[in-house]
Amino acid sequence: MIKTDILIIGAGPTGLFTVFEAGLLKLKCHLIDALPQAGGQCSEIYPKKPIYDIPAYPEILAGDLTHKLLEQCKQFEPGFTLGERAETIDKQEDGSFIVTTNKGTKHQATVVAIAGGLGSFEPRKPLIHNIAAFEDKGVEYIIKDPEFYRDKKVVIAGGGDSALDWSIFLSDVASEVTLVHRRNEFRGHLDSVDKVQELKNEGKINLVTPAEIVGILGTDKLKGVVVKQAEHIEKEFELECDHFIPLFGLSPKLGPIANWGLEIEKNAIKVDNSLDYQTNIPGIYAIGDVNTYPGKLKLILCGFHEATLMCQSAYKIINPGKRYVMKYTTVAGVDGFDGTRKESPKAVVKKIE
Repeated sequence: MIKTDILIIGAGPTGLFTVFEAGLLKLKCHLIDALPQAGGQCSEIYPKKPIYDIPAYPEILAGDLTHKLLEQCKQFEPGFTLGERAETIDKQEDGSFIVTTNKGTKHQATVVAIAGGLGSFEPRKPLIHNIAAFEDKGVEYIIKDPEFYRDKKVVIAGGGDSALDWSIFLSDVASEVTLVHRRNEFRGHLDSVDKVQELKNEGKINLVTPAEIVGILGTDKLKGVVVKQAEHIEKEFELECDHFIPLFGLSPKLGPIANWGLEIEKNAIKVDNSLDYQTNIPGIYAIGDVNTYPGKLKLILCGFHEATLMCQSAYKIINPGKRYVMKYTTVAGVDGFDGTRKESPKAVVKKIE
């Protein structure tokens, strides 16, 4: 049995930052994640994709953000159960919870924080009859390493931020990038749309709209795709390529957590955001992309804020009747569980005679 103060389900950015905030309160954390490494989507789906809205970082790769968060929380010595999915939860007579994974590993904690991002997810695949035969043979639904596409001909399908952002990024990596979308209008950020238009005018991106991919060409591996232009129902043409990347988003699922008695709304966990992001079950919180409340924004920086307030509330549950006086880290410093201490330099006091 693994025992801890706060059991965090999900080792993505929000879960990792929770370790740091809990550590400032002298609370121990253990994390469970179905993925084999920490970082969530930042590590598994887009480790080489730049993120632009993390405070103090004008630009940081998703994988590098994970490394920074691991470095930040290392001093508080978190435990990890990776490659296992949280399966069941049972409340004990003393008010604590026992969470058991799909591999039978049991964890006991006074507080459970669900930080599972989108939950378990799988890419939305286009309805092309033979596409499954070419998966990992030229068809990819997730870009993990852009260098994999160095000097290759790439076709991307989609009209959202991922399709736009990766088309822009790969325009400097691939030998040829073609973006295909079924509409003339895109759903992504305006600056990304403008950038794609600019790169099209420069001849660095081929833009085919309104159109869709309707067929795959090749035998043992991908050789090309069949494009149907929407304005000409009978008009189809073949497009030679080395890789076809449909980016139609992810289909999120809460998985076993959906059966824990939590209040669910549109595949997300409802929480009380007026105070601490607690669920309808006292002692269980939901933070980050997995939760929902009025005005919710699914941003990493919002998850950091939610984690901070959640830890303050968890402290009261774990230490009933004990008052915590918040002190700024610039004043109090940071004492790690590993014996390290970080503090700002003290002013030198000199007596004037």
